[in-house]
Amino acid sequence: MKTIYLDNNATTMVAPEVIDEMLPYFSDLYGNPSSIHSFGGEVAKKIAEARQKVASLLNADPDEIIFTSCGTESDNAAILSALSLNPGKNHIVTSRVEHPAVKVLCERLATKGYRITELPVDSDGLIDIDAYRRSLTPDTAVVSIMWANNETGVIFPVEHMAYLARERGILFHTDAVQAAGKIPINMRNNQIDMLSISGHKLHAPKGIGILYIRRGTSFSPFLIGGHQEKGRRGGTENVPSIIGLGKACELAYQNLENENGYIKSLRDRLEDGLINKIPRCKVNGHRQKRLPNTSNMSFESVEGESILLLLDQYGICASSGSACTSGSIQPSHVLRAMGVPYTMIHGSVRFSLSKYNTEEEIDFVIDIMPKIIERLRQMSPYWSHEQTACTGV
Repeated sequence: MKTIYLDNNATTMVAPEVIDEMLPYFSDLYGNPSSIHSFGGEVAKKIAEARQKVASLLNADPDEIIFTSCGTESDNAAILSALSLNPGKNHIVTSRVEHPAVKVLCERLATKGYRITELPVDSDGLIDIDAYRRSLTPDTAVVSIMWANNETGVIFPVEHMAYLARERGILFHTDAVQAAGKIPINMRNNQIDMLSISGHKLHAPKGIGILYIRRGTSFSPFLIGGHQEKGRRGGTENVPSIIGLGKACELAYQNLENENGYIKSLRDRLEDGLINKIPRCKVNGHRQKRLPNTSNMSFESVEGESILLLLDQYGICASSGSACTSGSIQPSHVLRAMGVPYTMIHGSVRFSLSKYNTEEEIDFVIDIMPKIIERLRQMSPYWSHEQTACTGV
């Protein structure tokens, strides 16, 4: 049975070109880039090339790029650095829909005496900018707002928000893990101080990420113990993965137009097909201000986990908008913050596409999904069979 992979916001396939670029650094070119000999020096040159490729994707300077282990490390390092450098300030501004890498860290910091403001979102998943302005105080040490939401794909106006923070002398960090490689990012045209990326979201391997730190921004290292990354992140470099991330960023830069053309057309084909065939379904999140590859849909009176289990029987991989699969009985904190109705919130599914998906795969999902939803609704005590109008908006 063929696998139809529509869970690319969770992780992506490592691109074949990336694998080819990495392989020599497991065997022939295994030197330590910090070594003084020329064998290690050759590896150091390749890391410098990879750093330049990452910087090019962001339109940044190479010395503004720090290699990390993942997006979570980058998020934690940015926020904790800001707090360390502003010991007299104990206020953090974030949103109610952040990734756990930021949300859970802030919850822990709250237990240590920090004051956390979580900005609300409206029914489209958009942040209230007026509420954001009011949240900024002389006591605010850092703002951390994601560039694009991992569940809905909704894009936040982080460039404008960073400008407002800069006016007040407040550091601004954005988790751009889902945005990088999917929408243009130009760090020379904004006031964002720190930005996080994770390699496995853009066809690089797992276990590699970056933290962008704007030149001139003070930084307190998260990992101590080595001179690597100009003393900003200790630890021997993960050479093969760094090389792979550089190649992935190069490919992403070349593929940006395709991302906003072909992949977006596949996403729209999927949504239109499901909305036309399935009663009482809706798209969660703003229909325009979102990533081109992401669709979060709710199907009334069914459980998202049941949908995923039946999709899996057909080889279709997707994610639930509910956190139930991780052992929690609570639905998605993102959809709850958006006020998605109870009858819809548990039946949410996230489809996230990549350049490797095809029209044939999308049409197969459009054919299978109505049968799955009908089967589950037949078993649901909450479904009235007189409900036939589709609420897809």
